[in-house]
Amino acid sequence: MIYHIVSKTDWAAVGASDYYRGDTLDTEGFIHCSTLEQVAGTANLFFRGREDLLLLKINPEKLKSPLNYEVAGDGRLFPHIYGPLEVEAVVALADFPPNLDGSFDLPEKYR
Repeated sequence: MIYHIVSKTDWAAVGASDYYRGDTLDTEGFIHCSTLEQVAGTANLFFRGREDLLLLKINPEKLKSPLNYEVAGDGRLFPHIYGPLEVEAVVALADFPPNLDGSFDLPEKYR
């Protein structure tokens, strides 16, 4: 499984659509994702203190868009979806609130 952090507003905007484009598909050419082990670090680096987030659990086998693992600035491989995310590939979602200090841990649902 791979994971994607999204604002509740952006996810709600998908509505009846079959696809989610994210905020980077048009600007960077892919949708950023993380492995389970990378989620908290990604959230702490880019979303610290945000209280409007969801964590999507994505089954890569249900993706029609290409999935590539690519080296990030820290040398680790991160999953990137090169195309829209098919909503049917999202097998679960969970509220993703920060801790009192603004940091993130994995939601209980995914531990």
